[in-house]
Amino acid sequence: MIRMKPVDVVIVGFGWTGAIMGMELSEAGVEVLALERGNYQDTSPDWAYPGIADELAYGIRGKLFQPLARETITIRHAVSDTAVPYRQYGSFLLGNNVGGAGTHWNGQHYRPSPEDLEFRSHIAKRYGEKFMPADMQIQDYGVGYDELEPFLDQFEYVCGTSGRAGNLNGAIQQGGNPFEGVRKRAYPNPPVADTQGARLFADAARALGHQPFPQPASNASQPYTNPYGARLGPCNLCGYCERFGCYMYAKATPQTTILPVLMRRKNFTLRTGSHVTRINLDAGGKRATGVTYVDAQGKEIEQPAELVIVAAFQMHNVRLMLLSGIGKPYDPATGAGVIGKNYAYQMMSSIGLFFDKDTAINPFIGAGAGGSQIVDDFNSDHFDHGPLGFIGGGYIIGGQTGGRPIQQLAVPPGTPAWGAAWKRAAKDSYLHTTFVGTHGSVMAYRDRYLDLDPTYKDAFGQPLLRITFDWHDNEYKMTRYLTERAQEIVARMKPRTTSQTLRKPGDHYDTRQYQTTHTTGGVIQGNDPATSALNRFQQSWDVPNVFVTGASAFPQNLGYNPTGLIGGLTYWSAKAIRETYLKHPGPLVQT
Repeated sequence: MIRMKPVDVVIVGFGWTGAIMGMELSEAGVEVLALERGNYQDTSPDWAYPGIADELAYGIRGKLFQPLARETITIRHAVSDTAVPYRQYGSFLLGNNVGGAGTHWNGQHYRPSPEDLEFRSHIAKRYGEKFMPADMQIQDYGVGYDELEPFLDQFEYVCGTSGRAGNLNGAIQQGGNPFEGVRKRAYPNPPVADTQGARLFADAARALGHQPFPQPASNASQPYTNPYGARLGPCNLCGYCERFGCYMYAKATPQTTILPVLMRRKNFTLRTGSHVTRINLDAGGKRATGVTYVDAQGKEIEQPAELVIVAAFQMHNVRLMLLSGIGKPYDPATGAGVIGKNYAYQMMSSIGLFFDKDTAINPFIGAGAGGSQIVDDFNSDHFDHGPLGFIGGGYIIGGQTGGRPIQQLAVPPGTPAWGAAWKRAAKDSYLHTTFVGTHGSVMAYRDRYLDLDPTYKDAFGQPLLRITFDWHDNEYKMTRYLTERAQEIVARMKPRTTSQTLRKPGDHYDTRQYQTTHTTGGVIQGNDPATSALNRFQQSWDVPNVFVTGASAFPQNLGYNPTGLIGGLTYWSAKAIRETYLKHPGPLVQT
């Protein structure tokens, strides 16, 4: 094995949180090395127009996604089932190369509601402990909204987020989200202009007494220079956001917001083609000494470091902690252990609206987030759950992210799947179709978790990560209620006909269908080392010189898209490392 020169900090994975940590810790003056198993990629030349607008290459064949033949996940519905590998992309999309999933996200950029961060305490206080099913194990984050607000704000200003404030210094703002927590300043950019589908949705929602607002978007609505000095261009609503890089420099990604500055720093190094296989521990198992990785030539390398930041995708974070033996693996039989605990997903429903030819939607005008309208009245605990018998909720969204010819072309129900009749329906419907969807939370349960698969291994001979997951009754009830509210709005929009996708009791989690790529949990943060893997600063309870960033820290899943919270938590953690840990290495929370 080759042993490299020691560094102060090694970062495993180089997507959003790896880039943030690289920026913040290199600014503190320490030597930082980031290890990324993929290749370098940037807006130019990798995403230059018109090559990037190739839906077959990027949207269908997943050119920006992790090659599943080299490493994948195994999945089963229940503990008694046999897991099988995830061989073809459907349910969730794993990023690859520099920037990771942060390169192909839509830019939907939310803050959590204040109660989301102390969800168990909030639900118990409002409805009583018995309101939660016995097998539901939701938890608090250990950090409150007011503490986190400056860091949520910091990430929005790095991303150049476009939106309209709903609660500015405690004053509710007309046209914003009235349910949001107090924010100290407005979004850095005004909202992206609405698409026609979003306008129709918002008018109908207002008529029903709801309070629609523009979706917060990290698609810049105007030219913008962020606090690091990186410049974003205005979004032209080309409709190629999710699954694509942005050739307009308009979507916030690590490449457009952080790397132009970070890559010039002399105390920062990025080493691509470096696949980390384990975090190395000292003889006592209480201190990390660095990591071991396999380079592009297949050589095994030891990289010593004083501090290890695990910043890969949620599932990869969990797997690396299990492979490294840090923290006790979760056991669903006893409920003991913390690594792999509280895996969660999200549940969505969708309604396609088909209008007559006198209603021009023009769906080719769209952005990943900008241009859509949101109703948040039924998200989080914004409404009384007591008579409804479920926990959680979601937002209702109106509009479309684009009108691409393969994945975003819908036809009315009853249309044949191919042939002349399908072509005629596609031609007649294309310009007159939009969507209303719901985006709902999923709670954490005792029997939904992650562990190492006993059968399947990756190209390096290491066990794959195994997912044990299926829906619970709470989520069926949640999505039914939310979809009924969406149907009321749709009826007001007066389409000619509609189609609907809704998961009902008895439907199993189906990995072939894309619903959301927002997988969470497995290395969760909290206040108690008996029930969480990380303390409130995302520091390992067991090995204090290991920090783990990303959605793996979420104790349960939100109704919102997670990237805004991920960025805020990472800046919160980075500040604690810079101002406290680097001066006095050791546990930031005493037990």
